This record gives sequence, structure tokens and C-alpha cells, in this order.
Amino acid sequence: MRRNILTVQNVSKTFLPNIIALESASLEVQAGEVHCLLGANGAGKSTLLKIIAGAFRPTGGQLVLDGKSIELRSPAEASRLGISMIYQELDLVPQLTVEQNLFLGHAPGRLGMIDHKARRQRATEALKRVGANFPADARVETLSVANQQLTAIARSLTMDAKIIIMDEPSASLNETELKSVFEVIRELVKHGVAIVYVSHRLGELREIGTRVTVLRGGKTIGTYNIADTSDDELVTAIIGKERSLIERQVRKPVTGKVALRVNRLCGAEGLNISGLDVRWGEVVGLTGLNGSGRTSFLKALFGAHHFEGDILLEEQSFHPRHPADSIRRGIGLVPENRKTEGLILHAPIYKNATLPSMRQNWLTRHSLQKQRTAPVLQSLSTKYGRPEQSVVQLSGGNQQKVVLAKWIINGARVLLLDEPSRGLDIGAKADLYNLVDRLAEDGAAVLVASSELEELYAACDAIWVFHEGRNIGRYDPSVTDRDTILRATILGEHHV
Repeated sequence: MRRNILTVQNVSKTFLPNIIALESASLEVQAGEVHCLLGANGAGKSTLLKIIAGAFRPTGGQLVLDGKSIELRSPAEASRLGISMIYQELDLVPQLTVEQNLFLGHAPGRLGMIDHKARRQRATEALKRVGANFPADARVETLSVANQQLTAIARSLTMDAKIIIMDEPSASLNETELKSVFEVIRELVKHGVAIVYVSHRLGELREIGTRVTVLRGGKTIGTYNIADTSDDELVTAIIGKERSLIERQVRKPVTGKVALRVNRLCGAEGLNISGLDVRWGEVVGLTGLNGSGRTSFLKALFGAHHFEGDILLEEQSFHPRHPADSIRRGIGLVPENRKTEGLILHAPIYKNATLPSMRQNWLTRHSLQKQRTAPVLQSLSTKYGRPEQSVVQLSGGNQQKVVLAKWIINGARVLLLDEPSRGLDIGAKADLYNLVDRLAEDGAAVLVASSELEELYAACDAIWVFHEGRNIGRYDPSVTDRDTILRATILGEHHV
């Protein structure tokens, strides 16, 4: 019997104002095993991992490491205790060398000076352990994504990690690169290192994992021996046997002509979309696991990502080379991260709301900009003080309405919404989707990508499932139950 190196006991996490991310979640990780973590988007996996890695402090429960109860106040403290996390977005410094990254913050030294000889020797040893074939003095930005992954694993070894958490490591690796990473993982567990491995891909878990713990709705559903558990049993654990379906409002039949038709769109990272269209007055949802290609697809349509393909907009050929091309043709994008990509946070509300419409006339009077802003914000039920107020002072829901307002003011008729409800409370989400419904009733064509299938199920006329860059199936939520759609996102198979 292996010993438990990490025990998570009834851990809970609540975010203000009253969002429960974890509720009495538990996890037991043994030394020398690959323990997989599985769950649908929003199940609480990321929150649990960040608690183990010291980035979040739990609201309740406890962590036990090597038989001792611990309270982690920071990632640095977790590292000192032998817990290392490799994020999906690798936290390496591209401009530094591999060697410098491996010992960033904990370089060997003497008399307050870095011991460069010792650092080089230990870096070379760590790289050898992970089977790296690149030198310690290589700059990280010159390495492939796979070699950057190996660098991150090697860094964990320089900190004498007992537990390495790997969050979706395969998201940016091809099959050959992933096999190399798997070989390193197998070698590490032989030496007693525990790996907590997160992935949505069941085939991956079967290849590398020993046991799997399933989270659903912030709770631990169970821990299973992977070899003894079928895909159907795991899927049932993820989605549950009994669940009340989200209530759908009765929606009027869509009668508009096709506004946007994607015959073929091929882009970076395996994006390959075909046969997708949206009509005037229609709300089409895009669902899929993280990394399925939804964001890349919407950015390509907006001209922010290069692609090859055959697209028709209002029955005319459409191939934007730049966002300005899409804006001129009446397309607006509400990006996934409104704070960094959708708004100028410290600029006034009216400036943000009129940004696209004023792009060719910067001398337009401020009074005119305010006049154009006020009625649209009012129609969106936006709560704010004065139009001169900085948009950063608004709530998340009202910030999102300002992002939408700028496209309405600009006359956009095709709206691309990427995770539009992220960070909003329940009331703000309801307001948002009521607004989307009104825009569709007024004739807009709407594509909305979301990891929250419940929202799409209630709000959309049709839902496309994306899987590893492809659109694999179109579903009518009025006649298809939610679990059928969720099963398709997990298994990557179209079920009628």
C-alpha cells in the first residue's frame, strides 16, 4: 500500500459576494502515483488546485502533507514544502535562460552572491532527469512549447518537489511531444514523486493515470481506479444521473435569412470549422472544453487571428485581415477578457461606449458622444452615475453592458460574444441573456461562446459542440436534453 502524501479534507472556498466554488471537497494523493482530476467546466478543479498550490486560502477544511496539517499562505510557502504547480499558461520568463528560470528565486549562492558554477551544474542535472536535449543556457523564448513544459517540470525538481500539479499540460502539445512528457512523468513516479494531472481527455487519463477523482458542482463525487472504470461510468460521475433540466423560455421560430455562413475556416493550433451558419434573429451557442477552439474561431471571424477559408457575410465573400475589416462589415466582438481587451478601464464610460464609432473622427465633440451613449446605456438598463465616470468604477455586469453598447452604437448586426457572463453574479447573467434575446428579436445575428452549458441551453436557438478545434455536432436545445450535449463535449462524439 502506498502512503498518502497529501490529504485534502472537506475543503470549501467561498468568494464574495456569495459564490461557492468548493463545498467540502476531498482528495487523497499517494506518493508515486499519477492522480487525475476530472470534472466539467466550473466543477471547482482550478479552485482546488490553487488552494493546494497556496494561491488561494480555503474558507474551511484542512490540508495534510506527510501526516502534518498545513496552512499555506502563499505559493512560495507551498514550494518550500515540496508542492509545485505547472500552470496551463506556463509561468516562465521568456527572455531569461533555462538555467535562470530553473532557479528563479532560489538560486544557490555564497556570501550573498549567486554561485553560477553550482547553478549550472544543478540545472544540467535537472534537465538530464527530464530527458531534455537542449542546453541550460538556451533562452526560453527559443524553445518549443514541449521543451518549455520540460523546463517547468525541471524547475519543480530543483525545488525538490514531492507533488507536481500539472494543469491541462496537453492543451498545447502535439501527440509526439505529449509522449515525451508522459515518459518524464513515468520516470518521476518511479522515484516517489506524486503527480496531480488535470485533463478533460479520458484517453489521456487512461494512458498515464492510476486513479481519478471527479468533482461536480464544487463537491467530490468519488475516486475511482481508472483501469476498473468505464468511460460511461466516468461521464455519469461528471454530469450526474439525476438533474433537473434548465428551464428554457419558449422561443419564437427563427425565420431570418442566413447572415453569416462558414463553409470552411482553418487556422492555427488545428482550428478546422465547417458548415456553421447563423441567421438574422438567431442566437447560436458554442460550447466545448477549454482549448476546444471557440475563442480562436471568434477572433478569426473578427479579423484578429489569421485563417484560410471560405466565409459568406450577407451572401458576399468575407475574409477579414484586421479587426477594422470586420467592424466595417458590421461585426462586433465582446472578448473573453473585457478588462484587458474590451475596455479602457480608466477612461470615461462615454469614451468607451463610442470608441469604434468615433475611430475616424477623433475631433467629435464630447457632448455628441455623451448624447449617443446615454440612450443606449439606458436601453441596456446600465447602472452608472455620470457618463464622465471611469468605467473601472462599474460592476462587472455594467462593464459588460458598456462593451455591448459600443457595438450597438456602432451599428453592429453580427455580434460575437466570448464568455460574456464570466465574473457576473446570477442577476447580472440573467440581465445579460435577456439583453441578448432582445438584440436577436431586433434582428441581430448572435454567436455566443460559453463554458457554462446551462446558460447556452436556456438562451440559444442552436448549440454547436466544439472539440479540439472542430465543430463536431449541432444540437437543437428544444428537442435535445442537456446531458446529451455535455456527453458530446466530453467524449468528442456527436450523439443525435
